[in-house]
Amino acid sequence: MRVGVPKEIKVHEYRVGLTPASVAELVAAGHQAFVQAGAGSGIDCPDAAFQRAGAEILADAEAVFAASDMIVKVKEPQAQEIALLEERHILFTYLHLAADKPQAEGLMKSGATCIAYETVTSRTGALPLLKPMSEVAGRMSVQVGAHYLEKEQGGRGVLLGGVPGVAPAKVAILGGGVAGVNAAQMAVGMRADVTIYDINMERLAELDMFFSSQIKTAFASRSAIAGAVEKAELVIGAVLVPGAAAPRLVTRDMLKTMKRGSVLVDIAIDQGGCFETSRPTTHADPVYEVDGIIHYCVANMPGAVSRTSAFALNNATLPFALRIANLGAEEAMRQDPHLANGLNVSGGKIRHEAVAEALDLDYEPVAA
Repeated sequence: MRVGVPKEIKVHEYRVGLTPASVAELVAAGHQAFVQAGAGSGIDCPDAAFQRAGAEILADAEAVFAASDMIVKVKEPQAQEIALLEERHILFTYLHLAADKPQAEGLMKSGATCIAYETVTSRTGALPLLKPMSEVAGRMSVQVGAHYLEKEQGGRGVLLGGVPGVAPAKVAILGGGVAGVNAAQMAVGMRADVTIYDINMERLAELDMFFSSQIKTAFASRSAIAGAVEKAELVIGAVLVPGAAAPRLVTRDMLKTMKRGSVLVDIAIDQGGCFETSRPTTHADPVYEVDGIIHYCVANMPGAVSRTSAFALNNATLPFALRIANLGAEEAMRQDPHLANGLNVSGGKIRHEAVAEALDLDYEPVAA
């Protein structure tokens, strides 16, 4: 199969769909790789590194799309990239369609087979291709939250871990999944006062055992979340419903009860955000203020630590990319129902039920 890697063009997105090591694996398996010039510059992988791995360097995205059967990316295709997709193409990348109807409609119009990293599952029901970026975003959320709590950044002027004689900041983490746990690990390491909120009591019990006395856990009722928002200096939204829009857990009215200069970090912004006042931002202009509360809602948080993120992502995606290249998308998904769960769009139809429901579009599963 001919596999193409265009340069990411989303604002301040520096990751790359395939690293030179991944390209080498595909080439060793008998496939061709086409990489856009400069695609790896954001992770310090020059064109020469891709050439040594066996890739052919092409001048622009148009050439990459024209030469390739499968396009491997990181972020959802932008409008000019969707225009390059054809019915023959397989697109393998993050899509996050539940919060992006125009993208979904563009992909449907293209006729391409679009497999989303974020809905591929494992045997346990986990999301293996979302996990590495959830780990990065979870850890980053505390890092950026601590930064924007500084007075110079418009924050409350609070040190997350406090000092002897001064209490640490209260951190409320909404969601006890991969992102939430990684956020808690970082916050605990910085000596913050951490509480994780979730609606799954079994998960809360696991977290209680895992963290022991380092954190507190609480059932995420509406009243509990309202109380958490009122008391916390940093609130991290880390909820996820696979393929669907994120639930809005923090309302505008709750915001009015928060301490001025507190910070909200919405990791769920890719899926529409879990705060009523959330709207997507970029690394170029990452924060805004509502009612005196700082909102950090960057939709591609891991792009800021592009080298770490790209290698972590490739570790997870490469086996699936190889399977698709070796067998073709249809046969690969037929043999692996977990990969098939990643299919969001094909033949001009929405193939994922949660995506269809979120977008109010018809759902049409692939015929058995």
